[in-house]
Amino acid sequence: MNWRFVLPIFGLIVFAAVTNNSLRVNREIQRTPNRYFWWSSTRLDSDPLNRHPLATESCKDSAEKCAGWTTEFIWVHPGWIAKSLMLSAFPAFMLGLVIVRGLGRLGFSEVTSFMGLMPPLVFVWYYFIGWMIDRWKYKWQPRTH
Repeated sequence: MNWRFVLPIFGLIVFAAVTNNSLRVNREIQRTPNRYFWWSSTRLDSDPLNRHPLATESCKDSAEKCAGWTTEFIWVHPGWIAKSLMLSAFPAFMLGLVIVRGLGRLGFSEVTSFMGLMPPLVFVWYYFIGWMIDRWKYKWQPRTH
C-alpha cells in the first residue's frame, strides 16, 4: 500500500467531515448574517477590518439603550475527530493559521482564505507523512535477489 496516496485522501475526507459538522453547528448557534464562522473551535472572521459592519437591530417598544449583539466569543468543543485532525496535521494548521491571520490583517476574509488554503496544506502534509512511511518501509524491507 502506498501511504503517500492513501493518507492525503484520508486527510481531505476528514477535513471535509469536520467542515460539514462546523457548517451544521454554525447554523444552529447563530443568527444570520454573522461575520464569524467557527471551524471546529477556531473562530474565523469574514470581515476582519470591519469594512461592512452588520446593521444592528432596532429596539421596539423600549426606552432603554439597546444594541445588536454578535456571538463574538463562544465555547465550541471540538470533537475527537477534529482534535485528531488538528493534532496529526499540526504543522499544516499552524502554518495555515499564520497565513490566514496575516491575510486577515490585509482585509481578506479569514473564512475564504482558510477554506481555500487548508485543504492543499493538509494534503501536502499527509503526502509528506505518507512518503516518509513508504520510505521507511522500503528501507527496512528485506531484499530478495
